[in-house]
Amino acid sequence: MTPRQPSDDRALRIAALAVGVAAALPIGYLVWRTFEYGFSASVDVATSGRTLGLLWSTLKLAVAVTASSVVIAVPIAWLTVRTNLPGRQVWSIVTVLPLAIPTYVGSWAFIGALGPRGMFASLLGIESIPSIYGFWGAWASLTLFSYPYVLLTVRSAWMRLDPGLEEASRMLGRSSWHTFLKVVWPQLRPAVSSGALLVSLYSLSDFGAVAMMRYDTFTREIYLQYRGALERGASAVLGLMLVVLTVTVLTGEQRLRRREDLHRLHGSGARTPQPVELGRLRVPALAGLGLLTTLALAVPLGVISYWLVRGVRAGEPVWPAWSLISNSLSVSLLAAAVATIAAVPVAMIIRRSPGRFANVIERLSWSGYALPGIVVALALVYFGANAVPWAYQSLAMLVFAYSILFLPQAIGAVRSSLLQVTPSLEEASLLLGAQRMTTFRKVLLPLLRPGLGAGAGLVFLTTMKELPATLLLAPTGFSTLATRIWNSTSEGFLGRSAGPALALVLLSSLPMAILLTRSQRQGARRIGETGRDQPAENAKHDVPSEVRLTR
Repeated sequence: MTPRQPSDDRALRIAALAVGVAAALPIGYLVWRTFEYGFSASVDVATSGRTLGLLWSTLKLAVAVTASSVVIAVPIAWLTVRTNLPGRQVWSIVTVLPLAIPTYVGSWAFIGALGPRGMFASLLGIESIPSIYGFWGAWASLTLFSYPYVLLTVRSAWMRLDPGLEEASRMLGRSSWHTFLKVVWPQLRPAVSSGALLVSLYSLSDFGAVAMMRYDTFTREIYLQYRGALERGASAVLGLMLVVLTVTVLTGEQRLRRREDLHRLHGSGARTPQPVELGRLRVPALAGLGLLTTLALAVPLGVISYWLVRGVRAGEPVWPAWSLISNSLSVSLLAAAVATIAAVPVAMIIRRSPGRFANVIERLSWSGYALPGIVVALALVYFGANAVPWAYQSLAMLVFAYSILFLPQAIGAVRSSLLQVTPSLEEASLLLGAQRMTTFRKVLLPLLRPGLGAGAGLVFLTTMKELPATLLLAPTGFSTLATRIWNSTSEGFLGRSAGPALALVLLSSLPMAILLTRSQRQGARRIGETGRDQPAENAKHDVPSEVRLTR
């Protein structure tokens, strides 16, 4: 039996509780600020025509982006997994890369291409073209740069399906379309709903795309009210409404997932299915993928290059100063370190002492994930100005905001590594007389390094692209690549935005390329271990774990 060390357990619980309370601070602020604002005033704000209009526009955009992302992603997953599409391995990587482009950079590219003084207007020699601002511009930007969330989950699920069920359906005389609807789709539906949830949450919380496209949603209105020094209580009411909307979406998805538990995915080790011959569909499939890649990758990179060259010729300072790059890298590294360290006690409590206390800590720690960056920033602005004025607009407050927003990514990675650690190793060290801290440092920490690295990498990547929290909380004079893009574009200097935009895309693409390469290697290794012709009853069943949500 493992020796009990109450002092160490108590310290771990205190540390985990501190992390959970800190992560729930923004929700507490919203509730308190709304209560302070007054019930009648809050009801007036929530039921006003302006607020109801914002609710409708926010819901309309989220539903449209989610539906179009599913429509785009599912056929691509089928083409790259189950068909003889030429170069399907290349297409499987290229179609995911738009995820590395922040939506505000993609929106900036569309404005630079199709705006009133954009690239196409200059090349065609006309003064103006139809406006891209509003709903359609925001919808196009969010769809093109967020559909990979659905694609990644659906491709992973499709690769794990047992083709024997489809073949049995075809042998019974069912058509291909009937087999897909009755056999394949029920097995894919959990993955589709998980990816759709990611897209819907991203659409609800997005600020950069809707702000640049001048489309009114909750996030844009909250930012405008804050910058306009209007009544902050009204901003808190809008923020709380956005939180309720987000929680409603999460609850609906969880209930839908519970009803779909009967449709389990079969193990991927059964055998590799025979690819479907595209035949006459090959040319339309390649044309569709080419058009999508052009819009989601070629156009943004082409526009960035165009404005970069144009800015250089005009003598504008297009290349980002090293301070911008170093600020982005340093604050992202700090946030990754803080979030990963904070995730360790939470993950250990969840793993070591499951129960009511661990469940409460886990929910508190994940509460920040349900909040858009602008809501977290608004809460910390109030908290810093009133409770800790010495920390207001400091680098520490900015890193704290990033840690709240992206803490669940680190918790998920660390917890996954803890689940793979054999408890007997820790027990043996404790039985030999080692203290818990020594056991953690010499036994657990080396085994947790993969999870710590993965969690830190995820937090680093998402921090690089975060915009609203940086705009509201960055210290005076502290600029990053994201804020420089925003400021230059808002002032109409597209040429000055090109260099920072290109640097941000390149820095974001590196972790994405590493992730995709590692995923393909693991897939190839799994196929090599199971064998192509191995009987289904002797193959390993690789049941996918629950999809973790990432921003």
